[in-house]
Amino acid sequence: MAENQPPAAAEAVAGADSLFARLKAAGLDDWERYTGHAFVRRLADGSLPEACFRRYLGQDYLFLIHLARAYGLAVYKSESLADMRRAAASLMAILDVEMKLHVEYCAGWGLGEAEITTLEEARETMAYTRYVIEKGLAGDLLDLHVALAPCIVGYAEIGLRLKTDPATRLDGNPYRSWIEMYAGGDYQELARAEVAALDRLSETRGGPGRFDSLARTFREATRLEAAFWDMGLDG
Repeated sequence: MAENQPPAAAEAVAGADSLFARLKAAGLDDWERYTGHAFVRRLADGSLPEACFRRYLGQDYLFLIHLARAYGLAVYKSESLADMRRAAASLMAILDVEMKLHVEYCAGWGLGEAEITTLEEARETMAYTRYVIEKGLAGDLLDLHVALAPCIVGYAEIGLRLKTDPATRLDGNPYRSWIEMYAGGDYQELARAEVAALDRLSETRGGPGRFDSLARTFREATRLEAAFWDMGLDG
């Protein structure tokens, strides 16, 4: 990404006073390595080899399966009907909508459903998804959401940065639809809802004494997300 990218891109997703912003600031070096990764930069200029993108797409399908499990765990970990309903709605959206859309998107890149459903999980896919679930099992709903935030909010930040960066090549870029999907209003709203969920949970489950632990979780999840990009480049 260009150095002159609009500074307001991240702030459009999360306000400076949010828990998300404070967690990101506590591990900013890792965050910049994740959101400014070579995989992301090559999406921006269209130079990413298609084989790398197809590998990423296939593993992202497997990732969605575990993301659904994480939201199932969120239902169990919730202490209010409102939180249970929110988690259940996210779970059903993944199972009933996002999985189908992802299969259709993969087909456009020459990846059939029979192929992606029989893929072997990459180590990097296992590492991040199991880390998220372990954090949710060992901790509470706030721990689970903090582990998920680099994925959910990070993609919104990346999409918005790329879309608004004048150095990004959109015309003729084979990855334009990916950029516009994560920069689009629907996904940006989903990310803002996740930022709000972190703040809401922090009010009832947080406190100054928890911040260091949450920051370690966020930072490790961020590193695992960067490793997921590494896996894509290895494609």
